[in-house]
Amino acid sequence: MQTIVNSDSHAMELTKKGLPVTIITGFLGSGKTTLLNHILTNQQGVKTAVLVNEFGEIGIDNELIISTDENMVELSNGCICCTINNDLVDAVYKVLEREEKLDYLVVETTGLADPLPVAMTFLGAELRDLTRLDSIITVVDAANYSLDLFNSEAALSQITYGDVIILNKTDLVDETTLQELEKKINNIKEGARIIRTTKSQVPLPLILSVGLFESDKYFDSHTEEHHDHSNCGHEHHDDHDHSTCGHEHHDHEHHDHSNHLENDGFTSISFQSDKPFAIRKFQYFLDNQLPTNVFRAKGIMWFEESPQRHIFHLCGKRFTIDDDQWKNENKKQNQLVLIGQNLNSETLLQQLENCICFPSTSKGKGFGK
Repeated sequence: MQTIVNSDSHAMELTKKGLPVTIITGFLGSGKTTLLNHILTNQQGVKTAVLVNEFGEIGIDNELIISTDENMVELSNGCICCTINNDLVDAVYKVLEREEKLDYLVVETTGLADPLPVAMTFLGAELRDLTRLDSIITVVDAANYSLDLFNSEAALSQITYGDVIILNKTDLVDETTLQELEKKINNIKEGARIIRTTKSQVPLPLILSVGLFESDKYFDSHTEEHHDHSNCGHEHHDDHDHSTCGHEHHDHEHHDHSNHLENDGFTSISFQSDKPFAIRKFQYFLDNQLPTNVFRAKGIMWFEESPQRHIFHLCGKRFTIDDDQWKNENKKQNQLVLIGQNLNSETLLQQLENCICFPSTSKGKGFGK
């Protein structure tokens, strides 16, 4: 499931761009509410709206609360928490109609809910131009996981449609049990992206894309200057181009951008090149080479086949590629950041380098010209 829709964080432009949305799902007692509280209290410069069935259940720290009414709580860090009364679409509109700029929307499903209808709501006609479905995060209870759960089709769907699986309460079981659980999850969803957590404490850059890489520090100032364009339908292809494009060595960088990520055992890899990618080679990388321990990616993409630049987001295996315009035609480049756990940076950088294809100056001139 994908949506290719542009995003922008300026409220006044929401009708054109689309507020990025993460859906959090998971069975009863898995730790969704703990995760929501973690998101609301640990934002740094990102204003998030959280939609829940009952915000009173979250137990927000009173010191954070600025004001509250029947259906909404405002926090001192710019976040808000709203109750979904009857209709999800109405609740989303309530958030979008606020004057304050919001960067992100998080929606919690009930523990017995299939996340697919919720996801389809954001892909439907009413919301698809206002929002961009960024990811579906599934919280799984490691201590109370049982195959009996899968008598429930909802629980099965929660894993099937999850872009990233948070295996929570790992402190309550031993390593052997965790490995068995991960195998069971992979039997349901091959190649699942699984993050182990205790008390739903996951680094937010692994599940939320806004502010993910503090792009201005690594990319030029234009990274986040999105524009409104028609949808860019880079869908998955079965026909991969394995032909070799000659290319010379180029400089790329490898940084650990976040001490917080590093402290939690995660690293980020930065790739830059002043040469374009062949789109089929990059598609092959995404389909066949991207390891399961890469959870997030973001970048500015330059494809040989396209005159435009493209904004790339990835969560799990879900990705979006949005059309944009180059600010300077003479400064085209590829800039990509991957975040994950136990990454083999040398292999990944080489695989990305293999995606490069030089623009040919002899196209159409015949062999040897």
